[in-house]
Amino acid sequence: MSMNPTPTTDTLFYPFHLCHEETLRRLLVRFHRVHFRDYMALQLSPFSGTTAYADRMGGAFPELVKAGRLVQGHNVSGPLSDASRISVDRDLADVQWRSLFHAAIREDRRFQRGLFDPTHAMTVGRDVVPGPAALLRLMDEEFLQQSFTVDTVQQLSRQRLTGNEAFRFEYGLALVKTAAAQCYTVQLAHNLQVAATTDSSAHFQLFSRTLEREHERLPNHLVIRTGY
Repeated sequence: MSMNPTPTTDTLFYPFHLCHEETLRRLLVRFHRVHFRDYMALQLSPFSGTTAYADRMGGAFPELVKAGRLVQGHNVSGPLSDASRISVDRDLADVQWRSLFHAAIREDRRFQRGLFDPTHAMTVGRDVVPGPAALLRLMDEEFLQQSFTVDTVQQLSRQRLTGNEAFRFEYGLALVKTAAAQCYTVQLAHNLQVAATTDSSAHFQLFSRTLEREHERLPNHLVIRTGY
């Protein structure tokens, strides 16, 4: 486990609402309590958003919840606040952050699976596209060169899209979801006064870049997954 020294006894796992059992075991060796958010259902507009899932880590480890070592139920769903929109837009305007994101889309299978499902057909706009073909299209360098904001993605979500514009929306939505998850991580970690921890190297790099750019002193740890 790679980490910076910190006196905290609690940590918040990011960016997902679940983690591998081995990751949880390692976290409990290092921290007294591990916090988990609920699934992030992002509402882009009154009629557009992502669907929430009700599963929680405590469902598999009720004894840890009872013992107070696993804390869950931190809500991160709904529309973005004005402050969150500003935070997300700063990530989306950051050339270095965008480059890290695009590299992860191209090279990190776990990062890909967290945003898309390339093993199955994907609905892109009004078209159904084979997963591998859709992912290959989303890897195109042109998306790295395009500018995105929360408002851009919201406007696209209100249209009936096909072709390139539909892929532009999917890429933009992936950007917003990734940056929004980071924004909630900062907010929750500060509110709870805990460190942040992930077992995804791509998300660790993205979050580290945001913390560096914003001069945030939030402790940020990476569990290095080996053998699982």
